[in-house]
Amino acid sequence: MDTAQLKRFCAAFPAATRTLHGEPSNILVFAVGGKTFAYFKTSEPERWRFSFRVTPERFVELTDQPGIKPARWMGRWYWVTVVDVRRVPEDYLRELVDWSYRHALDKLSRKRRAELVGD
Repeated sequence: MDTAQLKRFCAAFPAATRTLHGEPSNILVFAVGGKTFAYFKTSEPERWRFSFRVTPERFVELTDQPGIKPARWMGRWYWVTVVDVRRVPEDYLRELVDWSYRHALDKLSRKRRAELVGD
């Protein structure tokens, strides 16, 4: 899966929003109900590095792999950064991003979830 495909995948989640933040952060954020579930860095030298949240167990597993590291500033909350998304198997990456989306959705109130995605 390349960067363009991954951006389309993130945008396709129900009620997902896409926001481009300029300087100084330079990130493309994917969120649901105001809760971020994934983001891309949009400036050099880290252009198109992809970050998302994982479980504590997956955090340890993933950060032991080459090309995946704790996300800057967000690593303490179990966010990881993938340097090159083409090196991660597509099905595995989809599973990880899906979990991050569902985790963000679960952080919303029941009423807000119903407004966004129904029951």
